[in-house]
Amino acid sequence: MEQFTAPFTRQDFGEHFLWGVTISAFQNEGACDVDGKGRSIWDEFTSRKGKIKDGTNALIANDFYNRYREDILLVKQLGFDVFRFSISWPRILPQGTGAVNVAGTDFYHRVIDACLEAGLTPYVTLYHWDLPHALELKGGWCHRGVIFAFEEYVRICVKEYGDKVKNWVVMNEPFGFTSLGYMLGVHAPGKFGLSYFLPAVHHVLLAQAAGAKVIREMVKEANIGTSLSCSYIHPYSRQEADIQAAKKADALFNRLFLEPVLGMGYPVNDFPLLRRIERRYALWRDWDQLSFDFDFIGVQNYFPLVVRRNAFMPVVGISEVKPKFRKVPMTALGWEISGEGLYSILKQFGAYKGIKRLMVTESGAAFDDVMSGGEINDRDRISYFEEYLSAVLRAKREGVPVDGYFAWTLTDNFEWAEGYRARFGLVHVDIETQRRTIKSSGYWFRDLLRETH
Repeated sequence: MEQFTAPFTRQDFGEHFLWGVTISAFQNEGACDVDGKGRSIWDEFTSRKGKIKDGTNALIANDFYNRYREDILLVKQLGFDVFRFSISWPRILPQGTGAVNVAGTDFYHRVIDACLEAGLTPYVTLYHWDLPHALELKGGWCHRGVIFAFEEYVRICVKEYGDKVKNWVVMNEPFGFTSLGYMLGVHAPGKFGLSYFLPAVHHVLLAQAAGAKVIREMVKEANIGTSLSCSYIHPYSRQEADIQAAKKADALFNRLFLEPVLGMGYPVNDFPLLRRIERRYALWRDWDQLSFDFDFIGVQNYFPLVVRRNAFMPVVGISEVKPKFRKVPMTALGWEISGEGLYSILKQFGAYKGIKRLMVTESGAAFDDVMSGGEINDRDRISYFEEYLSAVLRAKREGVPVDGYFAWTLTDNFEWAEGYRARFGLVHVDIETQRRTIKSSGYWFRDLLRETH
């Protein structure tokens, strides 16, 4: 196998910098109707014809439910310190509230214990998009009752695992699942329009703070964060219309779920449409309930965005200038590769006084991996990680409080609406046989992380 050497060492990032890898429950576990698990909105969504681009589903996925020990040993073999995974809400509470599924809670005890036995630190994500379908039937994130249901779910999880787990991520990419699922309709639950998106945004923020307060109350010495998708925004030109479009896009993509957490309220000055939340969906007592003093903010960055003014685009009045039209490096999904974009967003987020620490809790790239002679030499993915980690190191050296980098993802998995055609893994998975094969990028991380000189 071809050898690759990183342009930096583990020691360059400092002794306390955390190296991790991330997965999610729905994308990996399978066992969707096993041992008492309830249906999630993604179980429902994937059963609808035409919703998943390659026509597949996650009934088995990577079979992590049965192969978790094998995968956790892979994490250890590749040299990582941290294994970040999510808990499936409907596996714990099949109806979203009420009776606890003991088989579900037992499963995550086994996963956590396997991490600890392997010498890995578990970072547990409480919500990674798989809302119980029973709650969606009541309105899902658009219904205020979901706040109290989420608080109940968090309380059960921290009571079960709080003596063994000290590191918690409350939400994964709230802008992602509200915009794609409740405004554009391309992800579960497939709803479309502002009348769904705006209340979902508000209720997610309230639930996020409520859940974090439960952890703080119940878990001694807890390290509590939440993970936000973000993209550095560039105007297409220096024309004032494009500059204002970039400000509006930044308010929507980067600030919408960050500034309320910091006690700054919604960024209504740059995106006035958000005033509808205040007028239609918020109660007077809500404003003190949106913020929380998180120990860290998770940054999940894959690409920057270039935007321009587009008067014909409904609601937002802006549009993206796609990477293919700008002839820049791209992944197999057409996402721009830009370490400079990650550096810039780290600098932007690091400038907020209310942020104590940043962690890159997801970062990775999909490429069309080709196996040859039983090996996968994914040099493009290695180049991606070199560029993005160099950006993290640059930001860190300039004083940005970034203390960790978690790769997305351990194994090729079910990539939401893309199905299995988008491969992000450091480890190849043959979906038919479930055979795991470490890619060159996995060995690259192993060699980087085992350095002690």
